[in-house]
Amino acid sequence: MTTTMSFWDIGIILFYFAIILWIAQWASKSNKTGTASDYFLAGKNQGWLVVGASLFASNIGSEIILGVSGAGARANMPMANFEIIASLVLILLGWVFVPFYLRTGVYTMPEFLEKRYSKACRNYLSVVSILAYVITKISLIIFAGALVFETIGVPFWTGAIITVIATGFYTVLGGLKAVIYTDMVQAVILLVGAIAVTGFGLYQLGGWDGMVATLELASKTDGNPPTERFFNLWRPMSDSEYPWTGMLFGAPILGVWYWCTDQYIVQRTLSAKDISNARKGALFAGYLKLLPVFIFFIPGVIAYALLQKGEINFVLENADQALPAMINSFLPIGLKGLAIAGLLAALMSSLSSAFNSSSTLLTIDFYKQYKPNATDKSLVRFGQIATIVLVIVSLGWIPFMRSLMDGGIFHYLQSVQAYISPPIAAVFLFGLFYKWINAKGAIVALWSGFIIGIFRLVTEFMSKEGSLVVEKGTILYYFLEINFLHFALFLFLLCAVILAFVSRFGESKSEAQLTLVTFQKNIEIKNIQWSKDATLTVLLVVFVLALWALFSPIGLAG
Repeated sequence: MTTTMSFWDIGIILFYFAIILWIAQWASKSNKTGTASDYFLAGKNQGWLVVGASLFASNIGSEIILGVSGAGARANMPMANFEIIASLVLILLGWVFVPFYLRTGVYTMPEFLEKRYSKACRNYLSVVSILAYVITKISLIIFAGALVFETIGVPFWTGAIITVIATGFYTVLGGLKAVIYTDMVQAVILLVGAIAVTGFGLYQLGGWDGMVATLELASKTDGNPPTERFFNLWRPMSDSEYPWTGMLFGAPILGVWYWCTDQYIVQRTLSAKDISNARKGALFAGYLKLLPVFIFFIPGVIAYALLQKGEINFVLENADQALPAMINSFLPIGLKGLAIAGLLAALMSSLSSAFNSSSTLLTIDFYKQYKPNATDKSLVRFGQIATIVLVIVSLGWIPFMRSLMDGGIFHYLQSVQAYISPPIAAVFLFGLFYKWINAKGAIVALWSGFIIGIFRLVTEFMSKEGSLVVEKGTILYYFLEINFLHFALFLFLLCAVILAFVSRFGESKSEAQLTLVTFQKNIEIKNIQWSKDATLTVLLVVFVLALWALFSPIGLAG
């Protein structure tokens, strides 16, 4: 596919790069002490606006934009529920998890597990988190970024390498402070670019009513989905892809793991100056997470409508290219450059966050454990080298990843997370609220859930590749037929049962662990007054419920 980039478009993109590099340089120079705290946690003095914008920008990578917009073009609106449910889970992060994390003074989530349970639990989460970064974050972000470059005329692997080098430069240079401050600017560029694309697309279709009319006309052709399918968040429990039961009960489990226990996200709240700023940052990110329904999913629907009118061209089997196709072949001069800058902002913010988080895990949870007397300079240097190795491994995973992505980028991302997140979510949640949950129960539940989840992932991959023939009626057939969201729910419940059962017969906890699990009493919940944070929380819940009602069969009928 060729692109028609004008002088103004190129100028806007170059201006974007200049701003990002200037901010990264400023952030790196502001790390005056050169300590590990400065490099990995941005000095622990960040305000709520920076924390919230960084949470949003780190999460909204190009793989999310392409995946959600691709879902829009496929009429798979239930996928947008992952974005909406994230708003509710961020409330949990701000009110429940953040106080525990900040009071313990930890750098990483595995470090927190060691304080609560044992060294074995810490090692497990460190290894699984790094593997997860390779198969669900770094390689997927690089893949999506390369897809963006491919759409505008740059070969796939050339785009992948450009993506890595451009982002890795400022990440290695400035650490977390460079990441979160560039994230804040990139969040603004991303939102402006996405809103501009949405507005222009609707204008060309004659507004919302014009878009709906185009969809209705297309629905009369055999093979095209009915109009209401584009705007309905809920599907029957029997639906093979996105049953409402899986969305309502399975998706939150993925959300708890991702938003509340994953280093990639939680590291931003650890950089906050205090609990109040961390909580406000989480709530701010929760409000921002309501926007993707309108600025990512709807543009995918717009792209589909433009395809029906012959205005743009892409293949629905690879609908993840819908948004780049619309940007490349339809947007006017200037707006095209802004939109591409927005995609690059999303790409670079997520990738830089993944680089920094993996660097932190490898450095604090492995290198520092073996060299406890290592200097801050050697810690930073090791983290930089380890990141480069991870990038190489991630590039090698991309060919395998492509074969698993029949349902699109976003489906791949969520399904893989459904196989690895339930045991981690169970161990964190139950460990925070129940004293008697112990280390033996935690490690047995973690490994049991991991083995079952990886078995599902591997057998699913082999069956799709054709190297494993699964006959109908067998146990393995029914095992693979379970919807991935239902699978996440079942695996979570199984891990919870194992966790509770083994803990009842396990060893008692140490005094340090007993102190940690009684932090609830130190938070002084009884003395909390109704505050601005509480008001913002209730309002956020109301907005979520309003969206669910609007994009439901009842809302559509009204």
